[in-house]
Amino acid sequence: MKLYEYMAKDIFRKHGIPVPEGYVIGKAEEIRPFEGEIVLKSQVLVGGRGKAGGIKFASDMEEAKKAAEELLGMEIKGYKVKKLLIEPKINILKEYYMSIIVDRSSREAMLIASAEGGVEIESVPDDKIFKRTINPLIGVQPNVIRALSYDFGLDKVRSKDLSKFVYGLWDAFTKEDADLAEINPLVLTPDGFMAADAKFIINEDSMFRHKDIEPVEEEYTPLEQEAREMGIAFVQLDGNIGVIANGAGLTMATLDVLSLYGGKAGTFLDLGGTDDPEKVSEAFGIISEAPIDVVFLNIFGGITKCDTVANGVVQAIAKKPLKVPIVARIKGVNEAEGKEMLKNAGISAFSTLEDAAKEAVKVAGGE
Repeated sequence: MKLYEYMAKDIFRKHGIPVPEGYVIGKAEEIRPFEGEIVLKSQVLVGGRGKAGGIKFASDMEEAKKAAEELLGMEIKGYKVKKLLIEPKINILKEYYMSIIVDRSSREAMLIASAEGGVEIESVPDDKIFKRTINPLIGVQPNVIRALSYDFGLDKVRSKDLSKFVYGLWDAFTKEDADLAEINPLVLTPDGFMAADAKFIINEDSMFRHKDIEPVEEEYTPLEQEAREMGIAFVQLDGNIGVIANGAGLTMATLDVLSLYGGKAGTFLDLGGTDDPEKVSEAFGIISEAPIDVVFLNIFGGITKCDTVANGVVQAIAKKPLKVPIVARIKGVNEAEGKEMLKNAGISAFSTLEDAAKEAVKVAGGE
């Protein structure tokens, strides 16, 4: 279960991690008088809100109320802003990144940090990212703190300050049953380190142990809600390639292969085990409304037959022609018949996932 930033910061505060003193509002009139400058932060369960205009600064009440009115009700990646977190502006000397995640490869927790962090952490090369697995039976050891401090280039005073964050983050991660505890950015101020932002995901199966944490209803974009009502597994993402596949595992693999070749998915649509032409048609109707540049259809025919899925695709684009091209990878039962149907409809069909992914990335404007 994802938590809003203000809820994550409450958890951090509880475990001794310094965070700005703030409060949450749902109306512009609820802003309290202040001195200096404040930041108004949209509370949504997606990243990238700063780049989307979801964070504003104000130096007086008039500016603050105007900013709040602009932010409340706006949509960020399809999610409506209903609450704002109001905090004093921080005097930032340097930005870092720190998180603890469940690393399924090592079956342990992993501390991830970078001295080149901040909002652009995704673009930081691997050799600039500090990673250490943490044995859950012994926790964070002093040698990990020393190694991280050296990596950050800190003196003894700053190193001691940083250690509070690592131990505090580990304490929050373990005691609150987290899948992810993230500080991005972790900022250095004249008074020491502070968590300027917070992201926290709790394992839903542990919620019976956390009666003090208010359950958060999952947010959906209008398209996701429409798909949900139709019984279609659909998630909107940040990229420009619309992905349709049959089966969650195959869909996830499709996202990975697209990423490998420099593409980025804009939708995750899982047809499941159906080859019902009407269901396929509904799926294409949903994806046609998403802001994408190409549709990548990846079908593996086992129980699902390639020709019936292809028939559904042809029916869908006959009813409502797509404004973007379709690239398909179709393999399995009745593969030849399915490819022929798609070919006759003007759709490129490939036999291998790699070839189809490369073509989809190329059509989407990638390399």
